[in-house]
Amino acid sequence: MNLRTPFAAVTLAAAVLVSAAQAETIRVAIGTQDTTINTATGGLLIRELNLLEKYLPHDGRYQAATYDIQWKNFTSGAPITNEQLAGKLDFGVMADFPGSLNGLAHLKAGKKSLFIAVLSGSVNGSGNGIVVPANSPIQSLSELKGKTISVPFASTSHGMLLRAVQAQGWDTENDVKIITQAPEVAGPSLKADQIDAHADFVPFAELFPWRGFARKIYDGSQAKVPTFHGVLVDASYAEKYPEVVIAYLRAAIEADQLIGREPEKYSELIGKITGVDAEVDYLFHGPLGLQTRDLTWKPEYRQAVATAIGTLKLLKKADTSLDVDTFVDDRFIRAAFKASGLDYEAALNNYEQLPLKANDASTGQQINDPKRVAEIWVEGEPRVRYYASPENAFLALKSIEGEGKAVRVFYAQDRDSGIKLLGNQAWFVRSDSGVVSAFLLKEKAESWAKANGGKVLDFVGVRAALVASNQGDQ
Repeated sequence: MNLRTPFAAVTLAAAVLVSAAQAETIRVAIGTQDTTINTATGGLLIRELNLLEKYLPHDGRYQAATYDIQWKNFTSGAPITNEQLAGKLDFGVMADFPGSLNGLAHLKAGKKSLFIAVLSGSVNGSGNGIVVPANSPIQSLSELKGKTISVPFASTSHGMLLRAVQAQGWDTENDVKIITQAPEVAGPSLKADQIDAHADFVPFAELFPWRGFARKIYDGSQAKVPTFHGVLVDASYAEKYPEVVIAYLRAAIEADQLIGREPEKYSELIGKITGVDAEVDYLFHGPLGLQTRDLTWKPEYRQAVATAIGTLKLLKKADTSLDVDTFVDDRFIRAAFKASGLDYEAALNNYEQLPLKANDASTGQQINDPKRVAEIWVEGEPRVRYYASPENAFLALKSIEGEGKAVRVFYAQDRDSGIKLLGNQAWFVRSDSGVVSAFLLKEKAESWAKANGGKVLDFVGVRAALVASNQGDQ
Protein backbone atom coordinates (compact mmCIF):
# COMPACT_ATOMS: atom_id res chain seq x y z
CA MET A 1 0.00 0.00 0.00
CA ASN A 2 1.25 3.53 -0.83
CA LEU A 3 2.13 5.27 2.45
CA ARG A 4 0.85 8.54 0.99
CA THR A 5 -2.64 7.08 0.42
CA PRO A 6 -5.16 9.34 2.16
CA PHE A 7 -6.37 8.04 5.55
CA ALA A 8 -10.00 8.25 4.41
CA ALA A 9 -9.24 5.95 1.48
CA VAL A 10 -7.56 3.42 3.79
CA THR A 11 -10.54 3.51 6.11
CA LEU A 12 -12.91 2.98 3.19
CA ALA A 13 -10.86 0.07 1.86
CA ALA A 14 -10.86 -1.56 5.30
CA ALA A 15 -14.60 -1.10 5.58
CA VAL A 16 -15.09 -2.74 2.20
CA LEU A 17 -12.99 -5.73 3.29
CA VAL A 18 -14.95 -6.09 6.53
CA SER A 19 -18.23 -5.77 4.65
CA ALA A 20 -17.14 -8.46 2.21
CA ALA A 21 -16.27 -10.78 5.09
CA GLN A 22 -19.58 -10.14 6.79
CA ALA A 23 -21.45 -10.74 3.54
CA GLU A 24 -20.07 -14.28 3.29
CA THR A 25 -22.45 -17.07 2.31
CA ILE A 26 -22.01 -19.81 4.89
CA ARG A 27 -22.94 -23.34 3.97
CA VAL A 28 -24.65 -25.46 6.61
CA ALA A 29 -24.81 -28.94 5.08
CA ILE A 30 -26.30 -31.62 7.31
CA GLY A 31 -26.43 -35.36 6.63
CA THR A 32 -29.40 -37.00 8.35
CA GLN A 33 -30.80 -40.51 8.81
CA ASP A 34 -34.54 -39.88 8.81
CA THR A 35 -35.58 -43.53 9.05
CA THR A 36 -33.27 -43.96 12.05
CA ILE A 37 -36.07 -42.32 14.00
CA ASN A 38 -34.22 -41.74 17.27
CA THR A 39 -32.12 -39.12 15.43
CA ALA A 40 -35.19 -36.99 14.63
CA THR A 41 -34.20 -34.20 17.01
CA GLY A 42 -30.93 -33.73 15.13
CA GLY A 43 -32.35 -33.80 11.65
CA LEU A 44 -35.91 -34.40 10.57
CA LEU A 45 -37.64 -32.20 13.17
CA ILE A 46 -35.15 -29.36 12.81
CA ARG A 47 -35.66 -29.42 9.04
CA GLU A 48 -39.43 -29.82 8.99
CA LEU A 49 -40.05 -27.20 11.70
CA ASN A 50 -37.45 -24.72 10.34
CA LEU A 51 -35.74 -24.56 13.73
CA LEU A 52 -32.21 -23.98 12.46
CA GLU A 53 -33.14 -20.66 10.85
CA LYS A 54 -34.38 -19.50 14.24
CA TYR A 55 -30.96 -19.77 15.87
CA LEU A 56 -28.38 -19.01 13.15
CA PRO A 57 -26.43 -15.88 14.15
CA HIS A 58 -26.99 -12.53 12.40
CA ASP A 59 -24.91 -10.24 14.59
CA GLY A 60 -21.21 -9.42 14.98
CA ARG A 61 -19.16 -11.09 12.29
CA TYR A 62 -22.37 -12.67 10.95
CA GLN A 63 -24.24 -9.36 10.59
CA ALA A 64 -24.40 -9.50 6.80
CA ALA A 65 -23.91 -13.25 6.40
CA THR A 66 -26.32 -15.39 4.41
CA TYR A 67 -26.78 -19.10 4.92
CA ASP A 68 -26.97 -21.90 2.40
CA ILE A 69 -28.75 -24.65 4.38
CA GLN A 70 -28.51 -28.05 2.74
CA TRP A 71 -30.22 -31.22 3.97
CA LYS A 72 -29.23 -34.63 2.65
CA ASN A 73 -30.88 -37.81 3.88
CA PHE A 74 -29.17 -41.23 4.08
CA THR A 75 -30.14 -44.68 5.35
CA SER A 76 -26.90 -45.31 7.28
CA GLY A 77 -23.81 -43.59 8.60
CA ALA A 78 -21.16 -44.79 6.11
CA PRO A 79 -22.30 -42.67 3.14
CA ILE A 80 -22.53 -39.62 5.42
CA THR A 81 -18.87 -40.14 6.31
CA ASN A 82 -17.99 -40.42 2.62
CA GLU A 83 -19.78 -37.15 1.89
CA GLN A 84 -18.02 -35.42 4.78
CA LEU A 85 -14.63 -36.60 3.56
CA ALA A 86 -15.49 -35.31 0.09
CA GLY A 87 -16.23 -31.89 1.57
CA LYS A 88 -19.94 -32.08 0.74
CA LEU A 89 -21.27 -32.16 4.32
CA ASP A 90 -20.44 -30.20 7.46
CA PHE A 91 -22.54 -32.13 10.00
CA GLY A 92 -23.44 -35.81 10.15
CA VAL A 93 -25.85 -37.77 12.33
CA MET A 94 -24.96 -41.38 13.17
CA ALA A 95 -24.44 -43.97 15.91
CA ASP A 96 -21.41 -44.72 18.06
CA PHE A 97 -20.05 -47.49 15.83
CA PRO A 98 -20.17 -45.71 12.43
CA GLY A 99 -19.32 -42.47 14.25
CA SER A 100 -16.06 -44.01 15.41
CA LEU A 101 -15.41 -45.13 11.83
CA ASN A 102 -16.05 -41.53 10.82
CA GLY A 103 -13.35 -40.28 13.19
CA LEU A 104 -10.87 -42.89 12.03
CA ALA A 105 -11.61 -42.21 8.35
CA HIS A 106 -11.01 -38.50 8.86
CA LEU A 107 -7.66 -39.18 10.52
CA LYS A 108 -6.64 -41.46 7.68
CA ALA A 109 -7.49 -38.70 5.22
CA GLY A 110 -5.46 -36.14 7.16
CA LYS A 111 -8.58 -34.46 8.51
CA LYS A 112 -10.46 -34.43 11.79
CA SER A 113 -14.07 -34.76 12.87
CA LEU A 114 -15.58 -34.12 16.29
CA PHE A 115 -18.38 -35.99 18.05
CA ILE A 116 -20.19 -32.98 19.52
CA ALA A 117 -23.45 -34.26 21.03
CA VAL A 118 -25.61 -37.24 21.80
CA LEU A 119 -29.20 -37.21 20.50
CA SER A 120 -30.69 -40.38 21.89
CA GLY A 121 -29.35 -43.49 23.53
CA SER A 122 -29.44 -46.08 26.24
CA VAL A 123 -26.75 -46.54 28.87
CA ASN A 124 -27.96 -50.17 29.05
CA GLY A 125 -27.82 -50.78 25.29
CA SER A 126 -31.47 -50.77 24.23
CA GLY A 127 -32.17 -49.71 20.66
CA ASN A 128 -30.39 -52.44 18.73
CA GLY A 129 -32.07 -55.82 18.59
CA ILE A 130 -32.32 -59.24 16.96
CA VAL A 131 -35.46 -60.60 15.30
CA VAL A 132 -36.46 -63.93 13.79
CA PRO A 133 -39.20 -64.79 11.28
CA ALA A 134 -42.65 -64.61 12.87
CA ASN A 135 -43.21 -68.39 12.53
CA SER A 136 -39.75 -69.37 13.82
CA PRO A 137 -39.64 -71.66 16.87
CA ILE A 138 -36.56 -69.76 18.15
CA GLN A 139 -37.24 -67.79 21.33
CA SER A 140 -33.80 -66.59 22.40
CA LEU A 141 -30.28 -65.81 21.24
CA SER A 142 -28.97 -69.01 22.82
CA GLU A 143 -30.83 -71.00 20.15
CA LEU A 144 -29.01 -69.33 17.23
CA LYS A 145 -25.81 -71.39 17.38
CA GLY A 146 -25.06 -72.73 13.91
CA LYS A 147 -27.64 -70.41 12.35
CA THR A 148 -27.39 -67.64 9.75
CA ILE A 149 -27.77 -64.11 11.09
CA SER A 150 -27.76 -61.08 8.84
CA VAL A 151 -26.82 -57.55 9.92
CA PRO A 152 -25.89 -54.25 8.24
CA PHE A 153 -22.09 -54.41 8.38
CA ALA A 154 -20.22 -51.55 10.09
CA SER A 155 -23.41 -50.47 11.89
CA THR A 156 -23.94 -50.13 15.62
CA SER A 157 -26.09 -53.28 15.48
CA HIS A 158 -23.13 -55.14 13.97
CA GLY A 159 -21.10 -54.26 17.04
CA MET A 160 -23.98 -55.35 19.29
CA LEU A 161 -24.29 -58.68 17.50
CA LEU A 162 -20.59 -59.45 17.74
CA ARG A 163 -20.54 -58.70 21.45
CA ALA A 164 -23.72 -60.73 22.04
CA VAL A 165 -22.29 -63.75 20.20
CA GLN A 166 -19.02 -63.52 22.13
CA ALA A 167 -20.96 -63.30 25.40
CA GLN A 168 -22.46 -66.70 24.54
CA GLY A 169 -18.91 -68.07 24.38
CA TRP A 170 -19.22 -68.64 20.63
CA ASP A 171 -16.70 -68.06 17.89
CA THR A 172 -17.98 -65.35 15.56
CA GLU A 173 -16.41 -67.10 12.57
CA ASN A 174 -17.40 -70.72 13.19
CA ASP A 175 -20.37 -70.97 15.57
CA VAL A 176 -22.66 -68.64 13.62
CA LYS A 177 -22.79 -67.48 10.02
CA ILE A 178 -22.96 -63.69 9.93
CA ILE A 179 -23.81 -62.12 6.57
CA THR A 180 -24.38 -58.52 5.56
CA GLN A 181 -27.89 -57.31 4.74
CA ALA A 182 -29.37 -53.84 4.78
CA PRO A 183 -32.83 -53.52 6.39
CA GLU A 184 -34.56 -53.24 3.01
CA VAL A 185 -33.09 -56.61 2.04
CA ALA A 186 -33.51 -58.26 5.44
CA GLY A 187 -37.26 -57.58 5.55
CA PRO A 188 -38.06 -59.71 2.47
CA SER A 189 -35.52 -62.32 3.64
CA LEU A 190 -37.37 -62.68 6.96
CA LYS A 191 -40.71 -62.93 5.18
CA ALA A 192 -39.36 -65.69 2.93
CA ASP A 193 -37.60 -67.56 5.78
CA GLN A 194 -34.29 -67.16 3.96
CA ILE A 195 -32.40 -66.22 7.13
CA ASP A 196 -32.66 -67.52 10.68
CA ALA A 197 -32.33 -64.11 12.30
CA HIS A 198 -31.55 -60.48 11.61
CA ALA A 199 -29.80 -57.91 13.83
CA ASP A 200 -30.49 -54.26 13.23
CA PHE A 201 -30.48 -50.74 14.61
CA VAL A 202 -33.35 -48.33 15.28
CA PRO A 203 -36.19 -48.86 14.35
CA PHE A 204 -36.12 -52.18 12.53
CA ALA A 205 -36.04 -54.58 15.50
CA GLU A 206 -39.40 -53.02 16.43
CA LEU A 207 -40.73 -52.11 12.99
CA PHE A 208 -40.48 -55.63 11.54
CA PRO A 209 -42.42 -57.20 14.44
CA TRP A 210 -44.96 -54.36 14.32
CA ARG A 211 -45.58 -55.18 10.67
CA GLY A 212 -46.18 -58.80 11.55
CA PHE A 213 -43.42 -60.75 9.85
CA ALA A 214 -40.85 -60.97 12.66
CA ARG A 215 -40.50 -61.46 16.42
CA LYS A 216 -37.94 -59.74 18.59
CA ILE A 217 -35.88 -62.23 20.61
CA TYR A 218 -33.03 -60.04 21.83
CA ASP A 219 -32.73 -56.45 22.94
CA GLY A 220 -29.39 -54.68 23.20
CA SER A 221 -30.08 -53.96 26.86
CA GLN A 222 -29.37 -57.63 27.57
CA ALA A 223 -25.73 -56.99 26.67
CA LYS A 224 -25.57 -54.01 29.05
CA VAL A 225 -23.33 -52.17 26.56
CA PRO A 226 -24.22 -48.47 26.13
CA THR A 227 -25.24 -47.26 22.69
CA PHE A 228 -26.32 -43.94 21.22
CA HIS A 229 -26.82 -41.84 18.11
CA GLY A 230 -25.27 -38.41 17.96
CA VAL A 231 -23.85 -35.61 15.84
CA LEU A 232 -20.43 -35.14 14.28
CA VAL A 233 -18.99 -32.01 12.68
CA ASP A 234 -15.91 -31.30 10.62
CA ALA A 235 -13.34 -29.92 13.07
CA SER A 236 -12.12 -27.16 10.75
CA TYR A 237 -15.73 -26.03 10.18
CA ALA A 238 -16.36 -25.93 13.93
CA GLU A 239 -13.21 -23.88 14.43
CA LYS A 240 -14.22 -21.42 11.72
CA TYR A 241 -17.92 -21.16 12.63
CA PRO A 242 -18.37 -22.13 16.30
CA GLU A 243 -21.49 -19.96 16.61
CA VAL A 244 -23.13 -21.86 13.75
CA VAL A 245 -22.38 -25.17 15.48
CA ILE A 246 -23.93 -23.86 18.69
CA ALA A 247 -26.97 -22.62 16.73
CA TYR A 248 -27.51 -26.07 15.26
CA LEU A 249 -27.35 -27.64 18.72
CA ARG A 250 -29.80 -25.07 20.11
CA ALA A 251 -32.20 -26.13 17.36
CA ALA A 252 -31.71 -29.75 18.42
CA ILE A 253 -32.47 -28.78 22.03
CA GLU A 254 -35.74 -27.14 21.00
CA ALA A 255 -36.69 -30.16 18.86
CA ASP A 256 -36.06 -32.35 21.90
CA GLN A 257 -38.27 -30.15 24.08
CA LEU A 258 -41.10 -30.11 21.54
CA ILE A 259 -41.29 -33.88 21.12
CA GLY A 260 -41.00 -34.28 24.88
CA ARG A 261 -44.15 -32.22 25.35
CA GLU A 262 -46.17 -33.78 22.52
CA PRO A 263 -44.66 -37.16 21.60
CA GLU A 264 -47.78 -38.38 19.79
CA LYS A 265 -48.00 -35.31 17.55
CA TYR A 266 -44.37 -35.48 16.50
CA SER A 267 -44.40 -39.26 16.21
CA GLU A 268 -47.14 -38.75 13.63
CA LEU A 269 -44.97 -36.21 11.80
CA ILE A 270 -41.97 -38.55 11.83
CA GLY A 271 -44.21 -41.32 10.52
CA LYS A 272 -45.53 -39.13 7.72
CA ILE A 273 -42.03 -38.20 6.54
CA THR A 274 -40.28 -41.55 6.98
CA GLY A 275 -42.99 -44.15 6.46
CA VAL A 276 -42.06 -45.65 9.84
CA ASP A 277 -45.38 -46.12 11.63
CA ALA A 278 -46.12 -43.56 14.34
CA GLU A 279 -46.80 -46.40 16.78
CA VAL A 280 -43.16 -47.46 16.40
CA ASP A 281 -41.87 -43.88 16.55
CA TYR A 282 -43.67 -43.50 19.89
CA LEU A 283 -41.89 -46.59 21.23
CA PHE A 284 -38.74 -44.48 21.21
CA HIS A 285 -39.97 -40.95 21.73
CA GLY A 286 -42.82 -41.47 24.17
CA PRO A 287 -42.37 -41.51 27.96
CA LEU A 288 -40.55 -44.57 29.33
CA GLY A 289 -39.37 -45.22 25.77
CA LEU A 290 -36.87 -47.77 24.51
CA GLN A 291 -34.22 -45.08 24.55
CA THR A 292 -33.84 -41.75 26.29
CA ARG A 293 -33.36 -38.56 24.33
CA ASP A 294 -30.23 -37.15 25.94
CA LEU A 295 -27.88 -34.55 24.50
CA THR A 296 -25.20 -34.86 27.19
CA TRP A 297 -21.92 -36.75 27.09
CA LYS A 298 -22.44 -39.22 29.90
CA PRO A 299 -19.36 -41.33 30.75
CA GLU A 300 -21.21 -44.38 29.42
CA TYR A 301 -21.55 -42.79 25.97
CA ARG A 302 -17.88 -41.85 25.93
CA GLN A 303 -17.19 -45.48 26.80
CA ALA A 304 -19.43 -46.58 23.93
CA VAL A 305 -17.12 -44.74 21.55
CA ALA A 306 -14.07 -46.39 23.11
CA THR A 307 -15.76 -49.81 22.89
CA ALA A 308 -16.63 -49.22 19.24
CA ILE A 309 -13.03 -48.32 18.44
CA GLY A 310 -11.86 -51.47 20.24
CA THR A 311 -14.33 -53.60 18.30
CA LEU A 312 -13.20 -52.08 15.00
CA LYS A 313 -9.62 -52.99 15.84
CA LEU A 314 -10.71 -56.52 16.72
CA LEU A 315 -12.40 -56.78 13.32
CA LYS A 316 -9.28 -55.37 11.69
CA LYS A 317 -11.39 -52.51 10.34
CA ALA A 318 -9.07 -49.97 11.94
CA ASP A 319 -5.28 -49.85 11.94
CA THR A 320 -4.94 -46.55 13.78
CA SER A 321 -6.00 -45.32 17.19
CA LEU A 322 -8.44 -42.52 17.99
CA ASP A 323 -8.13 -40.41 21.13
CA VAL A 324 -11.62 -40.42 22.60
CA ASP A 325 -10.85 -37.45 24.84
CA THR A 326 -10.21 -35.18 21.85
CA PHE A 327 -12.66 -36.84 19.44
CA VAL A 328 -15.58 -36.39 21.86
CA ASP A 329 -15.91 -32.63 22.30
CA ASP A 330 -18.56 -31.30 24.69
CA ARG A 331 -17.68 -27.59 24.42
CA PHE A 332 -20.39 -26.81 21.88
CA ILE A 333 -23.25 -28.64 23.57
CA ARG A 334 -22.34 -27.03 26.88
CA ALA A 335 -22.43 -23.62 25.21
CA ALA A 336 -25.77 -24.45 23.56
CA PHE A 337 -27.26 -25.46 26.92
CA LYS A 338 -26.05 -22.21 28.46
CA ALA A 339 -27.44 -20.11 25.60
CA SER A 340 -30.78 -21.91 25.97
CA GLY A 341 -30.87 -21.25 29.71
CA LEU A 342 -30.44 -24.91 30.65
CA ASP A 343 -28.30 -26.65 33.27
CA TYR A 344 -25.91 -29.02 31.49
CA GLU A 345 -24.54 -30.56 34.67
CA ALA A 346 -28.04 -31.41 35.92
CA ALA A 347 -28.86 -33.09 32.60
CA LEU A 348 -25.51 -34.89 32.63
CA ASN A 349 -26.30 -36.42 36.01
CA ASN A 350 -29.89 -37.38 35.14
CA TYR A 351 -30.14 -41.08 34.29
CA GLU A 352 -33.93 -41.46 34.44
CA GLN A 353 -35.96 -42.74 31.52
CA LEU A 354 -38.07 -40.16 29.75
CA PRO A 355 -40.44 -39.42 32.61
CA LEU A 356 -44.11 -40.26 32.85
CA LYS A 357 -46.09 -38.00 35.13
CA ALA A 358 -49.69 -39.07 34.72
CA ASN A 359 -52.75 -40.58 36.34
CA ASP A 360 -54.37 -43.88 35.47
CA ALA A 361 -56.98 -43.29 32.75
CA SER A 362 -59.39 -45.69 34.51
CA THR A 363 -58.94 -44.96 38.20
CA GLY A 364 -57.54 -41.43 38.19
CA GLN A 365 -54.85 -42.49 40.64
CA GLN A 366 -51.27 -41.32 40.22
CA ILE A 367 -48.97 -43.76 38.41
CA ASN A 368 -45.92 -44.58 40.53
CA ASP A 369 -44.32 -47.81 39.26
CA PRO A 370 -42.91 -47.36 35.72
CA LYS A 371 -42.31 -51.10 35.23
CA ARG A 372 -46.02 -51.79 35.68
CA VAL A 373 -47.24 -49.17 33.22
CA ALA A 374 -49.34 -50.09 30.20
CA GLU A 375 -50.60 -47.73 27.49
CA ILE A 376 -53.31 -47.74 24.85
CA TRP A 377 -53.43 -45.50 21.79
CA VAL A 378 -57.02 -45.29 20.64
CA GLU A 379 -57.73 -44.55 16.98
CA GLY A 380 -58.76 -40.92 16.54
CA GLU A 381 -57.42 -39.77 19.91
CA PRO A 382 -54.47 -37.33 19.93
CA ARG A 383 -52.96 -38.61 23.18
CA VAL A 384 -52.09 -42.07 24.47
CA ARG A 385 -53.99 -43.33 27.52
CA TYR A 386 -51.85 -44.40 30.50
CA TYR A 387 -52.62 -47.14 33.03
CA ALA A 388 -50.89 -48.02 36.30
CA SER A 389 -50.95 -51.75 35.52
CA PRO A 390 -51.52 -54.19 32.68
CA GLU A 391 -54.62 -55.44 34.52
CA ASN A 392 -56.23 -52.00 34.32
CA ALA A 393 -55.22 -51.61 30.70
CA PHE A 394 -56.61 -54.97 29.59
CA LEU A 395 -59.94 -54.28 31.25
CA ALA A 396 -60.00 -50.81 29.66
CA LEU A 397 -59.21 -52.42 26.30
CA LYS A 398 -62.38 -54.50 26.54
CA SER A 399 -64.44 -51.40 27.33
CA ILE A 400 -62.87 -49.36 24.52
CA GLU A 401 -63.60 -52.04 21.94
CA GLY A 402 -67.07 -52.51 23.43
CA GLU A 403 -67.71 -48.86 22.55
CA GLY A 404 -66.88 -49.63 18.93
CA LYS A 405 -63.53 -47.83 19.00
CA ALA A 406 -60.45 -49.19 17.28
CA VAL A 407 -57.16 -49.51 19.16
CA ARG A 408 -54.01 -48.57 17.33
CA VAL A 409 -51.55 -50.18 19.73
CA PHE A 410 -51.18 -51.59 23.24
CA TYR A 411 -47.86 -50.98 25.04
CA ALA A 412 -46.44 -52.63 28.14
CA GLN A 413 -43.19 -52.21 30.07
CA ASP A 414 -40.82 -55.15 30.52
CA ARG A 415 -40.94 -56.03 34.24
CA ASP A 416 -37.27 -57.04 34.16
CA SER A 417 -35.54 -54.39 32.03
CA GLY A 418 -38.12 -51.60 32.01
CA ILE A 419 -38.08 -51.20 28.21
CA LYS A 420 -41.29 -50.46 26.34
CA LEU A 421 -42.85 -53.39 24.48
CA LEU A 422 -45.46 -53.89 21.80
CA GLY A 423 -48.14 -55.65 23.84
CA ASN A 424 -49.15 -58.14 21.17
CA GLN A 425 -45.52 -59.30 20.91
CA ALA A 426 -44.92 -59.64 24.65
CA TRP A 427 -45.12 -62.56 27.08
CA PHE A 428 -47.03 -62.15 30.32
CA VAL A 429 -47.06 -63.80 33.71
CA ARG A 430 -50.34 -63.73 35.60
CA SER A 431 -49.79 -64.52 39.25
CA ASP A 432 -52.18 -66.56 41.39
CA SER A 433 -53.47 -63.27 42.82
CA GLY A 434 -54.11 -61.84 39.35
CA VAL A 435 -51.13 -59.48 39.11
CA VAL A 436 -49.79 -59.29 35.53
CA SER A 437 -46.18 -58.65 34.49
CA ALA A 438 -44.93 -58.22 30.91
CA PHE A 439 -41.69 -59.55 29.39
CA LEU A 440 -39.95 -59.41 26.04
CA LEU A 441 -38.61 -62.97 26.30
CA LYS A 442 -40.50 -66.15 27.03
CA GLU A 443 -37.57 -67.51 29.04
CA LYS A 444 -37.61 -64.41 31.27
CA ALA A 445 -41.35 -64.83 31.80
CA GLU A 446 -40.85 -68.50 32.69
CA SER A 447 -38.08 -67.60 35.13
CA TRP A 448 -40.29 -64.96 36.78
CA ALA A 449 -43.21 -67.38 37.03
CA LYS A 450 -40.99 -70.02 38.60
CA ALA A 451 -39.64 -67.58 41.18
CA ASN A 452 -42.86 -65.72 41.95
CA GLY A 453 -45.63 -68.10 40.99
CA GLY A 454 -48.04 -67.71 38.15
CA LYS A 455 -48.76 -68.78 34.61
CA VAL A 456 -46.99 -67.71 31.41
CA LEU A 457 -49.41 -66.44 28.75
CA ASP A 458 -49.25 -64.63 25.45
CA PHE A 459 -51.22 -61.45 24.74
CA VAL A 460 -54.42 -63.23 23.75
CA GLY A 461 -54.19 -65.65 26.66
CA VAL A 462 -53.65 -63.07 29.39
CA ARG A 463 -56.38 -60.87 28.00
CA ALA A 464 -58.88 -63.71 28.03
CA ALA A 465 -57.86 -64.74 31.56
CA LEU A 466 -58.30 -61.21 32.93
CA VAL A 467 -61.66 -60.68 31.26
CA ALA A 468 -62.92 -64.05 32.52
CA SER A 469 -61.70 -63.29 36.02
CA ASN A 470 -63.37 -59.88 36.03
CA GLN A 471 -66.67 -61.36 34.87
CA GLY A 472 -66.44 -63.97 37.60
CA ASP A 473 -66.01 -61.23 40.21
CA GLN A 474 -69.12 -59.38 39.08
